[in-house]
Amino acid sequence: MSNKPDLPYKAPRAAPPSGPAMWVRGFAIGDVRVEQPFALAPMSGVTDTAFRRMVQSASQGAVGLFVTEFISIEGLTSYNLLAQTRMAFDPKTENPLAVQVFGADVYRMVEAAHIVEQSGAQIFDINCGCPAPKVVRRGGGAELMRDPSRLARIIEACTKAVKIPVTVKIRSGWDDASINAVEVARLCERAGAAMIAVHGRSRQQLYGGEPDWGLVTQVAEAVEVPVIGSGDISDGEIALERLRDSSCAGVMIGRGAITNPWIFGQIRQLIQGQAATEPDNAERLRVLHAFHDGMLGYMPAGAVAGRLKQLLSRLTKGFPHGMLLRARVLREPTPADMFAWIESFFAALDDDSIEDWAERARQRERARLRATRGGLS
Repeated sequence: MSNKPDLPYKAPRAAPPSGPAMWVRGFAIGDVRVEQPFALAPMSGVTDTAFRRMVQSASQGAVGLFVTEFISIEGLTSYNLLAQTRMAFDPKTENPLAVQVFGADVYRMVEAAHIVEQSGAQIFDINCGCPAPKVVRRGGGAELMRDPSRLARIIEACTKAVKIPVTVKIRSGWDDASINAVEVARLCERAGAAMIAVHGRSRQQLYGGEPDWGLVTQVAEAVEVPVIGSGDISDGEIALERLRDSSCAGVMIGRGAITNPWIFGQIRQLIQGQAATEPDNAERLRVLHAFHDGMLGYMPAGAVAGRLKQLLSRLTKGFPHGMLLRARVLREPTPADMFAWIESFFAALDDDSIEDWAERARQRERARLRATRGGLS
């Protein structure tokens, strides 16, 4: 029995015919050099330091730029524990690193920029793209796309306050009737932004529909500073195609790295003219262990188990009896109990005994249900 996911097979494509090794280049954000033009996108509740280091390990050092999950300027400037946890990073592994913040108050944004600079991070990034109501209601995130004069004041104040580069992430606009990414990007550049990331959806679209990479290209061609494009980069071939066709200096990969933390390494393989290889079960298990170990010491035990379950759900979709594995693991109270199931699952895949494993798992579940009913009688 195959131990591959039971999804339609898709043979890895060769690298684009134009020869990516000839046109994939690094770029500079101010005085910060990005050697590989592929960035790990900020994702709330996902891209903490453990996740970023896990992706870098899975991709064998091929991530070009790291960005933290966004942090509120109120939390950061009040030295809130959650904000400090979200800003934690390993300078040896996560380099270069941008700390992304959100908010609308100019004074607090400047104070946050000082804190980020003092932390040793190389870049201060302002979020102007988050569509979440709790963010836009406070004037931050995508709401700044509707208040470009305030955005300009924030960028100008921050660039004057710190020596590290100040960058901005924007969306295409607020809605279809107010697509203003080109104008906002030009304003950001004039105010001193050293790089602009563009997500090709409006705030109204949230994460649905198709991202407008044509607009991303327009932004890249309208300004002199580097532009990074973002939106639905699900595999290495698409990343290279977007980089080739969009005039962007780089591309940003978000959800594609959750389901496939090996994506950056696969991109490097394609650049070198090789087929993108898929991880084996031993590698999947190694990555799960690395992620778990990376969370120890700075995250509560309950949160460690929850995050491990979250990643496991992504990495085992499509596998035979993967749903059964996830159901079993979700009921386990500790990472040790969780890994006992995970390790036995991958071992069963490797020795073609997955059906026996599944029957044992069902028997355990039936026994658990009987014990539960007995306890209630």
